[in-house]
Amino acid sequence: MRITSITPYLMAAGAPSETAWSAGGISSGGSRHWCFVRIETDAGISGVGEGSGWPRMVAAGIADLATVLIGEDPRNIDRLWHRMFVSQMGHGQTGTPGSGAMAAIDMALWDITAKSLGVPVWQLLGGKFRDRVRCYVHASSTELAVAAVAEGYGALKAGNIRTAVDKVAALREAVGRDIDIAVDLHGPPWLNAPDAIAIARALEPYDLLFLEEALAPEDLAGLRRLRSATDLPLAAGERSALLWGYRQLIGEGLVDIVQPDMGRVGISQMRKIAVLAEANFVSVAPHSGTLGPIAEYAAIHLLAAIPNALIHERFRTDWEGRARVITQPLEIVDGHMVVPDRPGLGVDIVLDEIAKHPPDTNIAAHTEKYLSAYEDGTCGEALYFQPRRHRARLRRDG
Repeated sequence: MRITSITPYLMAAGAPSETAWSAGGISSGGSRHWCFVRIETDAGISGVGEGSGWPRMVAAGIADLATVLIGEDPRNIDRLWHRMFVSQMGHGQTGTPGSGAMAAIDMALWDITAKSLGVPVWQLLGGKFRDRVRCYVHASSTELAVAAVAEGYGALKAGNIRTAVDKVAALREAVGRDIDIAVDLHGPPWLNAPDAIAIARALEPYDLLFLEEALAPEDLAGLRRLRSATDLPLAAGERSALLWGYRQLIGEGLVDIVQPDMGRVGISQMRKIAVLAEANFVSVAPHSGTLGPIAEYAAIHLLAAIPNALIHERFRTDWEGRARVITQPLEIVDGHMVVPDRPGLGVDIVLDEIAKHPPDTNIAAHTEKYLSAYEDGTCGEALYFQPRRHRARLRRDG
């Protein structure tokens, strides 16, 4: 069996109706895109994948990488991953756009290989630990949280560095102590270490499932300070690329939960990251918030097949077009995603539907929602990190 074609499909996707930060979501403003790929073979077996990490750039990367893969046997997955990796070394350190292109192709190779054997991808990964994968959903208000719990979800995520403590206090009161709550503090603007520590300590009474991205991904020194200052489980890693991007987070014990993004790392790399995490008693909870449905399928296969899977991220109410761009959505039962048992990933893309949503601007728009985390009057400065003002109010009331 040989690869005959590799084709990227880029589309603009609508914003989710809510995120952990706000109703309407930080992903609004026309910036959310999905990049799918389809690989065809001379055996009549095709595979699909999805890459993220700046989808417009990912699509260009897929087209370039295709030139070194046409004619190859798609079942040599790891060797072809390395061929893609060394092919782009001349451009410098591989970041998320480059790894996203490899991730999309890698997913499709796993899809083809599993289909050729008539088994689901999770079978190739060593078989299943579980038939269902627990999920958490975003909840920006008590009303949304109560609605999610009523639908069977047992875990929620809230966010916003200005209001996180008040928001979590309200959520805990609304849903009780039997529901897990995670908190996301990502930037921009990112917190500095003293502010992150103050917020973490204020959140300790609410017994979080985890505290996510409290500091910028480059601020490992700050993360070490936070690690020493709180007993909250810490989570990070969604913005990293490739196995080597997780060595310090995992190896130094800086996190309890690692959050690789399936669209940025792919099945092969996430499997290796999960093994590294397991060896260091770290759980895996992949980032999945802005991803499309193909990467979500891949994440569910992976989470079914590893012992240290913690939970899967999703939007309870995503853009209504999400289900139309694939042949079959994943089944959700009592706050869990049912692991598919069809050959391969168990899904295909619908090209006619994708074509109805041509790509547009693929960077975050400076909308009011996007800029709401900045201190008053400073959003025009576009700072990467920003110390909080009125620090006496960090513990409650934003």
